[in-house]
Amino acid sequence: MKALLLTEYKNLEVTDVDEPAVGPDDVLVQVEACGICGSDIHGYDGSSGRRIPPLVMGHEAAGNVVRTGENVTDLKPGDAVTFDSMVSCGQCDFCRSGHQNLCDNRMVLGVSCGDYRRHGAFAERISVPRRIVYRLPDGLPLEHAALVEAVSVAVHAANVTPITLGDTAVVVGAGMIGLLTIQAVRAAGASRVIAIDINDRRLKVAQDVGATDVINSSQVDAVQTVIQMTDGRGADVAMEVVGMTPTVQTAIESVRKGGCVTLVGNVTPTIDLPLQSVVTREIRLQGTCGCNGEYPQCIDMMARGIIDVRPLITQKITLAQGPEWFDRLYKGDPDQMKVIVCPQT
Repeated sequence: MKALLLTEYKNLEVTDVDEPAVGPDDVLVQVEACGICGSDIHGYDGSSGRRIPPLVMGHEAAGNVVRTGENVTDLKPGDAVTFDSMVSCGQCDFCRSGHQNLCDNRMVLGVSCGDYRRHGAFAERISVPRRIVYRLPDGLPLEHAALVEAVSVAVHAANVTPITLGDTAVVVGAGMIGLLTIQAVRAAGASRVIAIDINDRRLKVAQDVGATDVINSSQVDAVQTVIQMTDGRGADVAMEVVGMTPTVQTAIESVRKGGCVTLVGNVTPTIDLPLQSVVTREIRLQGTCGCNGEYPQCIDMMARGIIDVRPLITQKITLAQGPEWFDRLYKGDPDQMKVIVCPQT
């Protein structure tokens, strides 16, 4: 089959690879759509250490069932499906206690980090365990369903955040996950959502998907603006969706006393933390990792239009166009949000 192979850093080739084996509990999926994630771009040059060549990247995907292993009886060829990006073991203490996203032995599709290599979905077909596969409802386009994984990150972040009806939420970072997080916190009950970014185009999209207010932090003092918008009180919760010192500090200083800051972004491994502000104002810092069983919830919300990914898809490309587009995204293209690779085109 054809696949987009990272042969060395900054070099992708469309090449022939062996079709993946299908174990007794596996599902072979014909990939119809796979999104290019920011983590793939960071892996493209080796900076993340999690895309060691040779590797087929890609973990945000949807497609149709080709065939199943002998133990899989509830899916049939032609069924439209998506699948989780993380393969948990199901046996460790975290899995057994219902925290599969914290699995001691987890593997992520399209990742090679030294401990393991698990080829991903920038390919014509992929084999995945049945336990991470989810059937899709009629009417949900596969290019939209490919973003269920990204949606699940936002929904999980909202789920671990103490949001109550009528809350004011700040979302720092209006990139792909930030825009989905805006929709997730609205669905969770926040009646006011303030989006902060430095890109006016992204802030316009933020308004389109549900932000009630937007702040360009390159033009005004974002923290002071939030404080003024909330009559001196601060937001109830903040979602930090970048992962850098300035944005984390903005999130922390934007919440009220006793507020919660949920850390979603992790672009940098370490940050400078305003410790005294956190301690003396009793701010709760909540980390969030991937998702933990929210796929059915996400699929339902997407199918009913509660979360809309359509404004976020800016380009659909063929597998053959993959190398060119990776180079383009790596160099920076401010007009792109989510590029979808369609291997069957």
